Amino acid sequence: MKFSAAAAAVLAATLPAVSARFADKNDAGNVVLYPNKAEAESYLIELAPGKTRWVTEEEKWELRRDGQRFMDLTYTPDLGSKQLHARAPVEFPAKCQQQEAVKGLIPSLSKDEMHRNLEKLTSFHTRYYKSDHGRDSSDWLFGRIGEVIAGAGAEDTVSVRKFEHPWPQTSTIVTIPGRTNSTVVIGAHQDSINLWFPSVLPAPGADDDGSGTVTILEVLRVLLQDEDVVAGRAQNTIEFHWYSAEEGGLLGSQAIFKEYEKQARDVKAMLQQDMTGYSQKTIDSGKPESVGVIVDFVDPGLTTFIKTTVDTYCEIPYVETKCGYACSDHASASKAGYPSAFVIESSFDLSSPHIHGTGDTIDTLNFDHMLQHARLTLGFVYELAAYTFGPTEARNNEL
Repeated sequence: MKFSAAAAAVLAATLPAVSARFADKNDAGNVVLYPNKAEAESYLIELAPGKTRWVTEEEKWELRRDGQRFMDLTYTPDLGSKQLHARAPVEFPAKCQQQEAVKGLIPSLSKDEMHRNLEKLTSFHTRYYKSDHGRDSSDWLFGRIGEVIAGAGAEDTVSVRKFEHPWPQTSTIVTIPGRTNSTVVIGAHQDSINLWFPSVLPAPGADDDGSGTVTILEVLRVLLQDEDVVAGRAQNTIEFHWYSAEEGGLLGSQAIFKEYEKQARDVKAMLQQDMTGYSQKTIDSGKPESVGVIVDFVDPGLTTFIKTTVDTYCEIPYVETKCGYACSDHASASKAGYPSAFVIESSFDLSSPHIHGTGDTIDTLNFDHMLQHARLTLGFVYELAAYTFGPTEARNNEL
């Protein structure tokens, strides 16, 4: 649906009367519509591989309202230019080999923990990356992650850092060193957006992507209960990423993977969790509740391993689905030349209809379903952290 300039002007003029929670003059995080004259700026976006155009800020949101995804290349126009084309293909395990350890950790995954964290995350007026609220939400998340690390007594080995951007909201990276620098990345985006005036209207973003944010946070909490992982005895390094500005065109993840590309970081696998909590349309359709495994614009070998992980550790099946180009942050890893994959809460056509507005609230979510995504993620990261990537004869799959 289009949103005309005249309608925008009317809404902007009437916003103070709509609700005090939209733009309270006493709110320290209040921001104005189109801060810093963003409507006059141009942004270089890529709508398909090699298909680029310059657009204004409002044109970006109009494309998003029409269901068009894209990468905003403005800050990272050369992402992918340093790909090591001679890099050997990554081979993934044919089966899960760490079942005893993973199944020992699974009972510690807590729906209550995810619910508490999501209640706080959705309490911010919006997590729009250019707003003060977006900055405040990323600051809270950074602090909460620090509490999780401290609660595990892992401060001496596990690090957390803010990744700064030209906009207020930061990304967050947790690193758990292993025996090698080969790295397994678990990602989710922490920002939210209301596509009708992002700078003003509320965007609780419970499912998109508050659900993924707290799902991987819970996996981090439980993973740090493993003494071998905390002590650095895993074969590979583990990272958890919470990206800023996914809704603006994968901006945060592009910046991070541009840095990794420049540093020639050895990322073996990246899994994105974007929307993990909504299942009602699937249930209403009479179809089995399932994990949606994206099969377009992803690494085929890694995606096959994800299916194996679902079969091994989840209590529900997977369903293959597609979401198009640049549909979440895994696309940034792929563009930098790293194997990446993406899972979502259901078949794409049955995912939450509430996103990008005021209706994406915590009461629409199924925390039992989120728990299945947590089981998948825990199994995925533990298995690949223990795996020796390389020729078959060189493998040693024990922590």
